[in-house]
Amino acid sequence: QMCEKFTVCENSMEMLLQNNLNLPRVTEEDGDFLTFVSLQDKCLRKISSGLYTFQTYLKYVQETFTSENQNVESLSYSTEHLAHTIRQMVINPEEVIIPDAATQESLRTKLKSSKTWIEKITTHLILRDFTSFMEKTVRAVRYLKNTRSFSA
Repeated sequence: QMCEKFTVCENSMEMLLQNNLNLPRVTEEDGDFLTFVSLQDKCLRKISSGLYTFQTYLKYVQETFTSENQNVESLSYSTEHLAHTIRQMVINPEEVIIPDAATQESLRTKLKSSKTWIEKITTHLILRDFTSFMEKTVRAVRYLKNTRSFSA
C-alpha cells in the first residue's frame, strides 16, 4: 500500500540514503535457534525489548499513515500484548528493556522533525523492518515452544 499510495518502494534511492532509524533487530547472535536455556532466554529478552521499542515507531506510523489508522492501532495493541507475553517467559522479566517515557518522547520528536517526503520513507522503513522482526520472532518462538516446556 505504501508503494501504491506514496510511490515509496524498495528500490527507492531515498530509502537507501535515509535508513538511519536504528530499528530493533533479532540476529543469530541473539541465540534465536540455539537450544541452550541461557541463549533462549537472551533471545526472548531481545524480542520482548524490540517489541516494546517498536511501540514508539508504530505510534509514529499511526500518526503519519492516517488512512490506515485503525489497522496500525490494532497492530500496535497486539504488539504490546505480545511484548508483555514474551516478557513473562523470560527468567528475569525485569531484565527486559522497556523504553522510558523520556526516551520515547525523544524518539517521537526526532521522527516528527522529518520533512513530508522523508515521512513516507520512514513509515515504509518502519513497517518493513517490523515485518522482518516479526518473521524472526515467529520462527524463534515456534522453535523455543518445541524445545522448551512453555506455552505461547
